[in-house]
Amino acid sequence: MPVTIVLGSQWGDEGKGKIVDLLAENCEYVARYQGGANAGHTIKLPDGREFVLHLIPSGIFHPGVFCIIGNGVVIDPVALREEIKMVEDAGVEVKGRLFISYNAHLIMPYHKQIDKASEARLSKSGDGKAVGTTGRGIGPAYEDKFARKGIRIVDLLDRNLLAEKLRQNIFEKNELLSKFYDSKDLCDVEQIIRDYEVFDQEMDPYITDTSLLLNKAIAEGKNVLLEGAQAALLDIDFGTYPYVTSSSPTAGGACTGLGIPPTSIDKVIGVVKAYSTRVGNGPFPTELLDSTGEGLRKAGREYGATTGRPRRCGWLDAVAVRYAVMINGIESIALTKLDVLSDMPEIKICTKYERVTDGKIIEHFTTNLKTLGAIRPIYESFSGWKKSELEGISKREDLPGNVKIYLDAIERELGAPLNIISIGAGRNETLVEQSLVGSL
Repeated sequence: MPVTIVLGSQWGDEGKGKIVDLLAENCEYVARYQGGANAGHTIKLPDGREFVLHLIPSGIFHPGVFCIIGNGVVIDPVALREEIKMVEDAGVEVKGRLFISYNAHLIMPYHKQIDKASEARLSKSGDGKAVGTTGRGIGPAYEDKFARKGIRIVDLLDRNLLAEKLRQNIFEKNELLSKFYDSKDLCDVEQIIRDYEVFDQEMDPYITDTSLLLNKAIAEGKNVLLEGAQAALLDIDFGTYPYVTSSSPTAGGACTGLGIPPTSIDKVIGVVKAYSTRVGNGPFPTELLDSTGEGLRKAGREYGATTGRPRRCGWLDAVAVRYAVMINGIESIALTKLDVLSDMPEIKICTKYERVTDGKIIEHFTTNLKTLGAIRPIYESFSGWKKSELEGISKREDLPGNVKIYLDAIERELGAPLNIISIGAGRNETLVEQSLVGSL
């Protein structure tokens, strides 16, 4: 039975939550492998209720599915508490179904303070170097992790060790906040120790060796779905650095973020939005700074699920997605938000770039910011369709002709089949190739 990765293939916000929720019905485990509460996965249930998950895997709304938060995730105790309560208040059982790695790192109050202070300082400089983070402390938490100063869940078991590590960390962070960022909002060591002792007691029923749990499930032939946050073009190594996230949303990150071997991965599904969006700063070759871009934003409700920030919008960039297909080994694509393009007279796909300095054609994506800043997209144009033409459609072959032409062009440009096509927000507004479902 397969182990399947579901990951974003653009700059995030592709609708991964819906796809994981859809596929989780046929799985026994859903595991989140990286990121933190800066990711928002929106789930719309058949009864019309809508939920935004930030840490709990998107399979939680399927009874009997076990959900795992892996060691690669950085956990904000406040956000996790609120999320568990939200799900339980919706009548969903969480205890006994949610498991959290004892090796996962914790986001501390000082991480959030430094994140916000750093972004504010960079924004004030006016030189465009601000990344555009969510201010949730994700980056600083990963910084401490790799500097070997992080606080892991397992550290909560030893109060003396926790106090020692926190006192050293907070002394350094308060120095940084006061002397470099000129902040008066400093951290209280003893209060943080007390707060995290309470968190330890609350979270104790969920904490376990999730690597052991997952590897046993895989050995027993269980269906396992691995869920990434953010997306490939925001990967710390393979994204448009430095305008990236602080972890590895790419397929390789699933193994290190969960403690499972690469040989256990059977399938990689890339989630692709039918157009492109990006939050925060950084290169965006197909961005539309006109009424068309604003129309996409309104029609697609393109506002951050976590921050509410308006997303930058543009046409589908096949050059960028081909790169994501290549580095992740994507063999199946879930196309989302096709319905958002309805009622547009003309729709475009960027199939290559042209270098503005000499007219050279570029067909392969690069993360070199200088190169991306000196290219213009070359588009292929398609005739549009009416939204009414998508109503009641349950099979791809029943889609209107202009939609089929657009979908065929995407498959041709990306070199991977569209096995899932979303034509609306609900679970029942999704066309799924039965061969894919049968393989899960």
